[in-house]
Parts: sequence; structure tokens; C-alpha cells
Amino acid sequence: MEAIVERCCGLDVHQATVVACLLVGSAERRPRKVTRTWGTSTSELEELRAWLLAEGCTHVGMESTGVYWVPVYNVLEDCFELVVGNAAHIKNVPGRKTDVKDAEWIADLVRHGLIRKSFVPPKWQRALRDLVRYRRKLVESETAERNRLLRLLETCNIKLSSVASDVFGVSGRAMLRALIEGTATPEHMAKLARGSLRRKTDRLTLALRGQLEEHHRFLLRLQLERVERIEADIAVVMARIDQALAPYLEQLERLTQIPGVDRIGAATIIAELGIDMSIFPTARHAAAWAGVSPGNNQSAGKRAGNAKRRGNVHLMTALVQAAFGASRKKGSYLKERFWRLKARRGERRAAMAVAHSILVAAYEMLRRHAQYRDLGAAYLDHIARAVTEKRLVRRLEALGYRVTLQTA
Repeated sequence: MEAIVERCCGLDVHQATVVACLLVGSAERRPRKVTRTWGTSTSELEELRAWLLAEGCTHVGMESTGVYWVPVYNVLEDCFELVVGNAAHIKNVPGRKTDVKDAEWIADLVRHGLIRKSFVPPKWQRALRDLVRYRRKLVESETAERNRLLRLLETCNIKLSSVASDVFGVSGRAMLRALIEGTATPEHMAKLARGSLRRKTDRLTLALRGQLEEHHRFLLRLQLERVERIEADIAVVMARIDQALAPYLEQLERLTQIPGVDRIGAATIIAELGIDMSIFPTARHAAAWAGVSPGNNQSAGKRAGNAKRRGNVHLMTALVQAAFGASRKKGSYLKERFWRLKARRGERRAAMAVAHSILVAAYEMLRRHAQYRDLGAAYLDHIARAVTEKRLVRRLEALGYRVTLQTA
């Protein structure tokens, strides 16, 4: 096979070491091979970079192994054409396996152009990804802590969640603090209700009468303080996310036009997918990368199931959440599509199909710099009517009739 890169290097990256195999030589000749081992500290990676520059290396390939490739990529990205490949796609044939042989194999694949590059976003997008993903982790931590608090209340036979729709609202938090203090009676705590919850004073009095002991109050105080600290951290991270999104407000506002996509959903799409859609040849490629496209499993003409592909779990989660939000948007095409599919295929498949539609819409809007145009709830009825008309006309014509359609 003909070589297409004359000076390239393959890196076998680990937590503490990087094995580099440099191949230098024209396509017609056997290349010169140099193998060295480096550490992974910043100074040692800078020495690796200086060595590759001195050797005239142009292309560097590596596997996307965990997170260990990220610092190597950060040091080398401004100086070389980097090829980060899926580890499953560049696995060597079975046999003797060493770090040196792995580096040689990667270098040989790079030399012949046989590694398909994985999508590595630019620096600004990677920074935004870190912020958005960390916000998601904080929200998950807050949800877990809230659930622990509610479970503690249930063990004390405090039925506040059965009466108040939001235990962590203004009224609910006032009652929780009163429970922590342990000095107020259930009647007095029920009077702390605000708004429409005041109409449930009698039920609140019964719900707040439980068996709350001292260690319960201690745990309740810690859990409530932890919830409030996480909420404060989320607010700080959100401010930083807004700052990072400032140059991309046009794309952000455009994406929020899609039913079900709120500001956080739009920020997640920008952080994970980016704004340059030239990376993905078509919307189908973007959907497959995101994991909202069915897989292919066919052999001997038989389909063995079409389970969804593995993809970007952060983007896929945001799109599915947006799909459920779109299912409640009155008069929208996505809502009509969701409920029709749910009746036939179930809720999960309907949500995934609508998530796919949202991603396709986002892809086209970012690619064409276009606004969202809703097809309307009656669009599917119009399509179904046209399909039914054609099918019935074909059946009558097959029976020998000449059919002329005329509206009543």
C-alpha cells in the first residue's frame, strides 16, 4: 500500500508514559524508524514537541484512550496535524503486544492515511463543554441530595411532599427550617405557607406531625445546607456559561426557537455539536455521532434488531429532554409526531425519534443560518391524506378502473 505521509509519528499514550515512534522516509523507500519514551508532565511533553519539530514531523496520531490523550493533544495541537482515532478502529491484529509495537502500528497507519480522525472540537468549544457538563453534574448532585432529604422526611413520617407540590419552594423551605429548629408546633409551621398552599393549612398540619428526633434534625440541616450550596454553585457556573456564550448569542437564540429547546438545551447543543456544521457531511452523520440514529445489524438479508448507536451521551440526553418538552408544545409538529409515534411504538422510541428531528433541525439551522419554521400540527394529517389517496387510486386502477378525483 502506498504511503502518503513522509514524516509522521505514532503515540501510544498512557497515564505516566508516552511511547513515540517516528517514521521518516519517502513513499518509495522503507522509512527510518526512531522510537523513544517520554513522561507525561508538561515539561516532558514540551520536549517531545521540540524533538518532533526538529525531525520535521508533520502528522501525529494517537488513540483516544480515556482522558490521557487530552494533555498530549493540548501541547501538540498548534504545531502538527493531529489524528485522534477511535481505539476500536485501530486495534492491531492479535499477537505479541507491547507499547513499542502499538506505537509502531499507529505510526504505520498514519503514514498510509488509514486512521479516520475523531471529532475534536476547538479550544473555545472544549472550554464551554467543560462548563456545561459540570453544570449537569451539579444538577445531578442537587437532585440526589433533594431525594435524600425527602426520604429522610418519609422515615420521620413527615408527609410534606404529599401536600406541597414543591417541598423546596419558599413555603417548603420555611417549614423545613422550622422542622430543623424543632420549636414550632405543626399548626404554627402550617401557617408559614404562602400563595395557593394556604388553602391546605389543615392538611399541612396533619402532614407536619411526625416523629422527628435530634439526629434527624442534624441530618436535615446538613442536607438542606448542601442543597443550597449546590444551588449557589450552579448559579456561579451558569454565569460563566453565559460569559462563554456571549460571542454566540445569535446561534443560541436561533436554537431556542425549536419547541422543547430551552436556553440550557441550546447551550448543550452548541457545546457538544458546535456551530461549524461542515465537520459533518450530512445531518445523518451528525445524528449518528450524537447517538439518536438507529443502528444497522443485518446479516444474510435478515435484520437482527436496530438498537440505537452509541453516541455523545451529553448531547443525546439534552435532545431527549427537549423531545419531552416539545411533546407539550401546543400546535407544534413535534408534539403531533411524538404522540402519534407513542401510540404505535411506545414513549421511549417516540422520544428518540423526536430527538432525532430536533437534531436535524438544529443542524440545518446552524448550517444555513436559518430560522426555525414549524410545519404545524396538521402537517402529518395532510401527508397521511395524500398517501391514502395515492394508495387507493393505485388499487382501483389495478382493478381496471379509470379514477378521477374530485373534492366534495
